[in-house]
Amino acid sequence: MDTSSPPALAAYRDRLSRQNLASEGFAVEFVDSLLAAAREAGASDLHLQPLDSGDSISVAWRLNGVLHPVATLPKGKQNVIARLKVVAGLLTYQTEKPQEGRIRTGADGVEMRLSTFPTIHGEKGVVRLFIADQTHHTLDQLGLTPDALAALKEQLSATSGVVLIAGPAGSGKTTTLYACLRHLAGGKPRRGMSSLEDPVEAVIPGVAQSQVKASSGFTYANALKSLLRQDPEVIMVGEIRDRETADMVFQASLSGHLVLTSFHAGSSAEAVSRLADMGIEPFVLRSGLRAIVTQRLLRKRCDCGARPDCDRCLGTEYSGRMVIAELARPDGPELRRAILDRNESREIEAAFVAAGMVPLRRRAEEAVKAGLTTPEEVVRVLGATSSVSA
Repeated sequence: MDTSSPPALAAYRDRLSRQNLASEGFAVEFVDSLLAAAREAGASDLHLQPLDSGDSISVAWRLNGVLHPVATLPKGKQNVIARLKVVAGLLTYQTEKPQEGRIRTGADGVEMRLSTFPTIHGEKGVVRLFIADQTHHTLDQLGLTPDALAALKEQLSATSGVVLIAGPAGSGKTTTLYACLRHLAGGKPRRGMSSLEDPVEAVIPGVAQSQVKASSGFTYANALKSLLRQDPEVIMVGEIRDRETADMVFQASLSGHLVLTSFHAGSSAEAVSRLADMGIEPFVLRSGLRAIVTQRLLRKRCDCGARPDCDRCLGTEYSGRMVIAELARPDGPELRRAILDRNESREIEAAFVAAGMVPLRRRAEEAVKAGLTTPEEVVRVLGATSSVSA
């Protein structure tokens, strides 16, 4: 957790210090002001975690991928989480099971989802903020290098196959999927397009969007089986989470559908290996995969030089984030043979590189040399083995 105290946090703490902690309406006032401050700061997540046997609550928000402490609420303020549950339409008395709900604040372009989870000290609450501007990028606005952008657009023009967006949680996969959908929705001739999502984070004109609900049996796999009878040409499946969904995704791609989806994997080669480990036959991977885009988000250096009073970087040295991505295509006999032979990830990666893929490590080095980010940020995101110098 970042322990710095940028101006935005200092200003919010100042407002908080003027709130009456003893007031009966404290929880309502605190929740309203916290959600508003998080929106203004551009936070992606809010964490409210009980500490010390429930005697206090730690409040933090995630900004540009880093968790910043905001405040610590004293004993007796557990009703703050109860207030969040009220505005999210959850059961306040149900504290021993996880719950999820949508927070409606009336703020334009912002949707929030609350997730509660029982801990030994009491309920923990996490609010995820979906800012419309963050999911309204076009492909050209993502920040991909010209060669990767051109290659991705070429793959999206296909009529069948799987375009896989890979990376860890919080790496911008959904934003890239939405940009791909937006690109296709604006093309001619018009194509029948549908999506299965959990949750739907942005509305895209021209796309029939559906939200899966596992508790009702409307899972990705079950929904996809039925969706194939709806005459779609392009299908977006929010995420491959299990073998059944993976099977359905590749079956759809091999039956004449272009399928866009995401997958948790650290690299393009790892994505291939993990799908094979899930039970997808190598010949299906070889035939069905059109492209794998593996990405990360790096914080960008601010032009101010880490000035403490900078309104853009809030004294953190970083302002905004940039995407780095590797785009792999399973083309060429050597690469196809590596997939069919179930080779190790490092051998598959070597084959990808030999076929022209620029790996994430090299993209990160290029960003550092261009002054766009720092070696420390690369290590934070990609690990110590990816250490680079400016």
